[in-house]
Amino acid sequence: MRRIFAVLLTSLLISCNSETNTFSIDGVAEGFNDNTELLVYRFENSQSKVIDTITIQGGKFAAKFPKNDGTVLHFLEIKGNNAKLPYFPETENLKVVLYKDSLQASHIIGGRQNEIYNQYSQKQRRFNSTKQEHMARYKIAQSEGNTALIGQIQNESKNVFDEELKYKKEFIASNNNAIFPLMLLSEMIMKKEISSSEASEILNNLSPKYADVQIAKDIKQSIASMSKTDIGGMAPEFSAPTPEGNMLSLKETLGKYTIIDFWASWCRPCRMENPNVVRVYEKYHDKGLNIISVSLDKDTQKDRWIKAISDDNMDWYHVSNLQFWQDPIAKMYGVRSIPATFLLDEEGKIIGKNLRGAALESKIASLMGQ
Repeated sequence: MRRIFAVLLTSLLISCNSETNTFSIDGVAEGFNDNTELLVYRFENSQSKVIDTITIQGGKFAAKFPKNDGTVLHFLEIKGNNAKLPYFPETENLKVVLYKDSLQASHIIGGRQNEIYNQYSQKQRRFNSTKQEHMARYKIAQSEGNTALIGQIQNESKNVFDEELKYKKEFIASNNNAIFPLMLLSEMIMKKEISSSEASEILNNLSPKYADVQIAKDIKQSIASMSKTDIGGMAPEFSAPTPEGNMLSLKETLGKYTIIDFWASWCRPCRMENPNVVRVYEKYHDKGLNIISVSLDKDTQKDRWIKAISDDNMDWYHVSNLQFWQDPIAKMYGVRSIPATFLLDEEGKIIGKNLRGAALESKIASLMGQ
């Protein structure tokens, strides 16, 4: 009897230990054929790799994984479909519902990290639904030539954008001990939706566990770059080759006012914005406006870069290191998306950032006293 009790106790301890070290994923897959494979990705330090494959049988699937500290991101991907369903592995078991005809409606529940992510996703879906509604109304008003309604919809859209931006900032600030808000913060920095001082304040309030993860370190570097190019600071000096191969420095191009324009021949939004920049340049160049464009084209795209300059009538200063996103000037200025612009006064002080279209022309006109 004593021996039997010892064996049972040992077996129980092994079972408890196993339960302690793993968590389970149990899923329902609606509309999927048997033997459909789900790829499990681990995303960490800006790299993703497949760590497992799960097979759907009878509309269900299951797997076990080592428990995690909640500082990494995983994805489920239906093999052959690029869409991914993100989740955060921790210590709790996860329940998954997959819909073949709607990955957006699919969801994963279990654990605090996923609860936080799902809370954000639900709110974001409501914002996106409202924006789609505005876009549909805008197209109708545009086709009917209803300028009053167009103006009304534009104001409504701006209010939604402001509300969404406010929500994002509050969401990040109130969830300072989770990994997804850090990912969202990184995205907002890239889109220039948040200032360096706001981002710094959020980082300073992080719990110690998350202050030391890689994404927090990357954000700190981004903030350092942003701080160098904040409004009111002096624009960092640089030199780079012109299309002719000569070196040209920023200080050589300064006018009464100067625009540093980051773009690329392959960037469609940049090419769409170029006519606006050309119009502003032609209107105010004689009054002291200069432009220096920094291209993020690749080393194999020099001819394409030069042709785009000619095709778009960009009759001003141009430089490029032809190093794509590794361009040292872009890194110096913290540029992570294009088009991006910096407006300088005659001393090289930054007085405006990312002004485009009517906003750019309005700013230049006010500076020129027009």
